[in-house]
Amino acid sequence: MEELIESICDYVRKPYTDYAIMINGEWGSGKTYFWNNKLRSRLESIRVKDKKYKTIYMSLYGINSLEEISKKIFIETNPAISKTLRKFVDTREGNVIPEYVKTGLDMANLFGSTNLNSDKVDFSKTFAIDNKILCFDDLERANVDVIDILGYINNFVEHDGIKTILICNEKELATKFKNSNMELKSLIATYILDKEGNLVQKPAGNNLEDKYLPAVPLANLIEEKISDIFDRANDYERIKEKLIGETFEYIPEYAYILSGMIMKYSYNEPLADFYKRNTAIIIATFKKTFTRNLRILKHALNDFEKIFDNVTHDYPRVPKEVLQTMLIFTIAVSFEIKAGNISKEKLKLIKSNDEYVSIIFTSKILNDNNQFYLKEFDNRYFINTNQSYRFYKFIEVYIRTRYFDEKIYRENLQEIYNTSSNSKRVQISNYKKILNGDYWKLSDFDFDLLWRQVIEEVKLGKIDFDESIKLFAVYKYLINIGLVKVTVAELKHIFELGMQVAAKNNAEELFSKQFSDADNDVSKNGNEFDYEIADKDIEELKNKYVEIKNMALQELAYEKSVLLFKDLPSNIQEFYKKMINEYAQVPVFSKYDMEDLYAKLELTPNYDLYNIVNMLDERYKENGELFEIDSKNLKRLCGIIRKHRNDSIRSIKYVLLENIADKIEQIARRYKL
Repeated sequence: MEELIESICDYVRKPYTDYAIMINGEWGSGKTYFWNNKLRSRLESIRVKDKKYKTIYMSLYGINSLEEISKKIFIETNPAISKTLRKFVDTREGNVIPEYVKTGLDMANLFGSTNLNSDKVDFSKTFAIDNKILCFDDLERANVDVIDILGYINNFVEHDGIKTILICNEKELATKFKNSNMELKSLIATYILDKEGNLVQKPAGNNLEDKYLPAVPLANLIEEKISDIFDRANDYERIKEKLIGETFEYIPEYAYILSGMIMKYSYNEPLADFYKRNTAIIIATFKKTFTRNLRILKHALNDFEKIFDNVTHDYPRVPKEVLQTMLIFTIAVSFEIKAGNISKEKLKLIKSNDEYVSIIFTSKILNDNNQFYLKEFDNRYFINTNQSYRFYKFIEVYIRTRYFDEKIYRENLQEIYNTSSNSKRVQISNYKKILNGDYWKLSDFDFDLLWRQVIEEVKLGKIDFDESIKLFAVYKYLINIGLVKVTVAELKHIFELGMQVAAKNNAEELFSKQFSDADNDVSKNGNEFDYEIADKDIEELKNKYVEIKNMALQELAYEKSVLLFKDLPSNIQEFYKKMINEYAQVPVFSKYDMEDLYAKLELTPNYDLYNIVNMLDERYKENGELFEIDSKNLKRLCGIIRKHRNDSIRSIKYVLLENIADKIEQIARRYKL
């Protein structure tokens, strides 16, 4: 870092320069922090022939015109400039007006505190440009064409020799050049290709042999034409070569920058002390993210403050190792989500530490996309960690949603507290010892006892229904390596019977997961399994799992529909309340007797029949999955309504009943059912 500072100082010390220098580095890597806390003061301490430099910093982030840059320079250098400046420029001859001054002339009328009464005004002295160092930051984030900005800066760098430093991320500049106005570029390129007769795909070469080669893809033709017409990268390289004398790669000193971050927590002495003691852990975790984005690290440390304060206050006996693991997890999740390494859904689907550990363990057995990612995540951030508790759901929710869920927080911490307490150990379920690989720690006798006990638990439906397929896959693996003495056919039969019992015993829980959680897109879409494996037995059991689950859900849906429709029409307000709230995601029409429902509708007041039409429209407006489940029975209701049609005796009630049938058919057409 000192070498970088000294190199930039050497540039400033040179008596005259006609070029600028560039500091290149990734977003969030601390370039601006470096300027403010190390470089700026060093540059302002330089004296060349009794001349002391003044730095002027300008962020170009969001700048929409070159005039805005002029205004910034003008204000910084001439806070008392006269509004009569243009008159003197127009009427006085012989004065040297530097390019730097010209950039600010259009802003002169904004200011009027300087009174220029002299017949002769030396504008070069008025603007005192020879002791200024300009720093332009966020070049790639300006809303003005970068080439125009560089050309603008080149005017006073080349002509007036002003010391100028550009700070940017050149990688993002390249992306910006390539991706700007792509729709318009594609349209123009396609039009030109068509006029040239090249829009029809041709072989990849001109030789006779090329007729046997595949045609050049149309997308490639358009991309090549866009490059030919709009290749501004070459323009950038040309002006950069003219303007930029040297480019320095900025590689941050993490320990120094982290020290500055920690100093900001001096008001929270316990947290600041914790950060100081764990600086090595913070830096090591940060390096494992494979980014240099210190901005995300800063946000992660800010987020951890709330976590640290709550945990140390509510659970003061939690070991420091647990707090360290929480810190690692907070940084890791922040980077994985905010740096775009994964979608938020990947970690959102994990419900507990037990599930996290079991997924990592079974990654060798199941070809599961989630498992592969989580195993990589765990290996990256926790490879040298002995803590068995490494996934904190309350932290994941907080980072993802910005909501600190007190219920999940207390559940997680109580489990951690009990697990780490010598006086009170939490008993892990037998089947979870199979799923998370703890059985490898057992003696042969204890393992033999364990797997037999778990088989009995499966028969009695005592395992989590959602874990059935994964547990079966682990057992089949154990059978294949000779550790479990049961045939695969016997095992499959045991699991099928056990799943039926488990589904019946846990129907309410399954129902809640399937229909009550508005965020549970996975279960709604029927994608319970995020893994694919070429195993006939597992595929057959997966199909059985879905069949058993759907049957249990339909039976419970019928029971709930009976409770709902008993309020129709005698307690219509309660019916509306249930339908809009707790039954909003429940397929209450899927199994209910439609003849009975029709009879109830005939007794319903006309005003409420009108409201039911609107209620159906709202219920299925953005929920095609729910309508698909209800649709078969709702179509039966349409048939019953049409069957009772009597053209000779028309009434408002029957017109309203027909409106219900029309609405159902309209929704069916919308979802093509």
